[in-house]
Amino acid sequence: MRKRYRILGIIFLLLVLFSNTVVAESSSEETMMVAGGRVHSLLLQKDGTVWAWGGNIRAQLGDGSKTDRYLPVQVHGLDSVISIAAGGVHSFAVKSDGTLWGWGGNMFGQLGDGTAYDRLIPVQVKGLDSVAAVSAGSSHSLAVKSDGTVWAWGTNNYGELGDGTTINRITPVQVQSLDSVVAIATGDGFSLAVKSDGTVWAWGYNGSGQLGDGTTEHRITPVQVSNLGSAIAVSAGNSHSLAHKSDGTVWAWGANNIGQLGNGTTTHSNTPVQVTNLGSVAAVSAGSSHSLALKYDGTIWAWGYNASGQLGEGTTTSSSSPVQVTDLGTGAAVSAGSSHSLAVQSDRTVWSWGDNDYGQLGDGFFGNGYDRTTPFNVCSNKKCKK
Repeated sequence: MRKRYRILGIIFLLLVLFSNTVVAESSSEETMMVAGGRVHSLLLQKDGTVWAWGGNIRAQLGDGSKTDRYLPVQVHGLDSVISIAAGGVHSFAVKSDGTLWGWGGNMFGQLGDGTAYDRLIPVQVKGLDSVAAVSAGSSHSLAVKSDGTVWAWGTNNYGELGDGTTINRITPVQVQSLDSVVAIATGDGFSLAVKSDGTVWAWGYNGSGQLGDGTTEHRITPVQVSNLGSAIAVSAGNSHSLAHKSDGTVWAWGANNIGQLGNGTTTHSNTPVQVTNLGSVAAVSAGSSHSLALKYDGTIWAWGYNASGQLGEGTTTSSSSPVQVTDLGTGAAVSAGSSHSLAVQSDRTVWSWGDNDYGQLGDGFFGNGYDRTTPFNVCSNKKCKK
């Protein structure tokens, strides 16, 4: 959704710890991750600290203020973090002890702390332990626990919490009829999950077919995505969905008005279609209306909407099939924000490109004239600095 509510997110999980899917490192202590929100960005450093930059109107940067930051600042009071997620105007971190912490906008209870008050610094999500991964949507949130159950909270207008109701929740509730989950993703009013048997399940808003069940009917409990197996990860955009299969192929469904499904057309699809000319994929991430894929060879590919340069190939021309992001070495992690993109390279440098209206690229600038159509080096292989 260009600069509207949404996100996506970018949580990929294999079995218990999600980091190995997105980041090519040997252990969680050595990983770096990035997460793009609507107009903000997060970075998990290998020392377990979290850094943030961009829009901060609802305190989604977690630095104790509501001041936009155009260079990285450290999130207050967090250490031992193993995964992160950035939503519309809220953020999360999972710590190594299995606790979940959130900060930022909370008007719909999307922080899960039992209130509807914004939080300037991280607070613990109530009633959850043994959390393996988290995903932050536009205004709802999901967590998967190490026992494979999925829990949800926040807005629930279309059943995106999957609890069989359309009642907002300010503390976590369990998603119905869903177990053995190994990966989750949240979009704008809908949710996705991968089970250990490789099936994909979806619930919530379905106006563009983003649930992939062959209909456009909203669902308040999970339904199985049609004709899709062997999935290992999912990602959800504004109105489209991605799945990464164990054979390295990528499949997409939902809205396709700007080519965000990557199948060479602009025709919507309410069942999965294969992204063209793309294999050996290690990770995927869906932005508002664009998509990213990291291949095992370290190259990064993008498709869909490109008005702000979020495809990273030097133009603002949208593409309905994958194009390679330029000027990058060997990628290790990717994340698509609403209209910007982030990557970590194998040398642990952090790169950003696309929309920069709120300083979400972390280059010290902000505004319409400061978008970037090719990647910019945000952080050195040491640390981001205040």
